[in-house]
Amino acid sequence: MHGHTLIKSVVFGIVALLLSIPAAQSAEENMVIKIATLAPDGSSWMKTLNTINAEVMEKTKGTVRFKIYPGGVLGDEKDTMRKMQIGQIQGAAVTSGGLAALYKEIDVIHIPFFFQNYEEVDYVLKKMSPYFTKGLEDNGYILLGWSEAGFNYLMSTIYTSSVGDLKKAKVWIWQESPMAKAIFKEAGVTAIPLSVPDVMVGLQTGLVDVVYAPPTGAIALQWFTKVKYLTDVPLSYMGGGLVVRKDIFKKLPQASQNIILESCQRNLNQLKTITRRENQEAIRVMQNNGVKIVAPPNDEVAEFKRLSEAALSHFTNQTFSKKAWEDATANLEAYRKGRR
Repeated sequence: MHGHTLIKSVVFGIVALLLSIPAAQSAEENMVIKIATLAPDGSSWMKTLNTINAEVMEKTKGTVRFKIYPGGVLGDEKDTMRKMQIGQIQGAAVTSGGLAALYKEIDVIHIPFFFQNYEEVDYVLKKMSPYFTKGLEDNGYILLGWSEAGFNYLMSTIYTSSVGDLKKAKVWIWQESPMAKAIFKEAGVTAIPLSVPDVMVGLQTGLVDVVYAPPTGAIALQWFTKVKYLTDVPLSYMGGGLVVRKDIFKKLPQASQNIILESCQRNLNQLKTITRRENQEAIRVMQNNGVKIVAPPNDEVAEFKRLSEAALSHFTNQTFSKKAWEDATANLEAYRKGRR
């Protein structure tokens, strides 16, 4: 009798163990990954994120999905980073400025006047992407894919074609942009820090006269309805990417991780092409809505560049390191020499 009871107990134990294995896998696989972004509903960024979500749900048979919070409903990128770090959300679709808050070396791609065109951007980022990706992972985050917002342009409610004009204006500065702060300080411009969701009110009330953004950003955020001028000089490049907490991502089965990475990288790369086309179209839309294009004199463009270089000469190592600067510069020079 005792032996029968023992055998029965062992059988029940084995059955219970076997039953627990699928349950544990299910707990790992059935995951909702909360993603925050400043991208508004209806924007190409949001359409792409929704496409990724649909693909991931289909290919993982509904065991993994994204819940996306658009339009800055969870705050600016600084708020998003904080909420991701404490676990309120698991990921974010952010600009490269937001990514630089997680790994400072990424800030090197924001240097004003560094890139002359998208071909240079693509070459340097291809070379440095493994370095950035590893840095993010070492800090606890997985970069699911790169995309971009495009080149920033000055937009204003008053005519702006020189550094002197900026000194007389109320210039907005993004709270998460220490490099822009350093450059404006070098130029003697008193900048007004605001979060992105507060800029529209700043333009409406006259708190700020000058803002900067990629043209598609100005359209999506409706800033273009409040500005009168766009200064036709690409200031700096703004990348973007989708990032998720490493501890969350690594809980998923390898097959699910592969599905997410493939879908994100393919769709975000396609988004880059769409964004570049839309930035060109956005400038035409702004012109059709009465925004005038201002072409600064060459000497003023040279002055902008001089001030930027002067600021950077004592800014390096405050965010990105000297190594990051040297690597980015070497890659850019190699590309330009190859083009000659």
